[in-house]
Amino acid sequence: MQFTGKVVLITGASSGIGAATAKQFAGLGATLALAGRNLENLKQVASDCSTKSIPLLLTGELTNEKDTKAILDKTIEHFGKLDVLVNNAGTLETGSIETTNLEQYDRVMNTNVRSIYHLTTLAVPHLIKTKGNIVNVSSVNGIRAFPGVLAYCVSKAAVDQFTRCTALELASKQVRVNSVNPGVTITNLHKRGGMNQEQYELFLKKSQETHALGRPGKPEEVARTIAFLASDDASFITGASVPVDGGRHAMCPR
Repeated sequence: MQFTGKVVLITGASSGIGAATAKQFAGLGATLALAGRNLENLKQVASDCSTKSIPLLLTGELTNEKDTKAILDKTIEHFGKLDVLVNNAGTLETGSIETTNLEQYDRVMNTNVRSIYHLTTLAVPHLIKTKGNIVNVSSVNGIRAFPGVLAYCVSKAAVDQFTRCTALELASKQVRVNSVNPGVTITNLHKRGGMNQEQYELFLKKSQETHALGRPGKPEEVARTIAFLASDDASFITGASVPVDGGRHAMCPR
């Protein structure tokens, strides 16, 4: 897996899986465009990337159409092309059918689905030119149903279907589209979704039982799978949703 001369745009790159993915691609020689909301965090990620070229740092809110367009436009203006798009940015909120509301649905769907839909439409013409590819970051929640995170589960199921549909639509152009579906991964996602430290620690302990391998995942493990799917080593894989979840998707209560 080598990405020398390849331009990779990663959203949500300022922390978690996005930051780990940036470091992974940097180590494989990629030229990076890193998008996120926190410039200071992006600068730290960039400083941790071992790459010959300086990453392009792009701040903006992906639910804002002008910001999304600016992120793509600046990437093309700066590098002249795009080879890989990693749609990683996402959000998590708790809520069941009894406690959710339309405002929550709109927030989650706008971030997790609409922004991917929009950025991908903008990126596709450039990816066709390079015969590039797309990796969407979904979740095991897109494959399996879990109570208490309704809007999130619906959004990730939509990401998986979006992955399959666009893979078929772009296959004749030799543009591949795949997704990764992480299980519980040690990032700040759940805390940002409302868990306090005590709840989070209990959640991670429970993850030892809910994942067949007996532990939650690490961002680097997801990042390595993203890089594989984006590489020529995966040249005959498209339309796939790849679980990176320690076997959680295969488990049933007993």
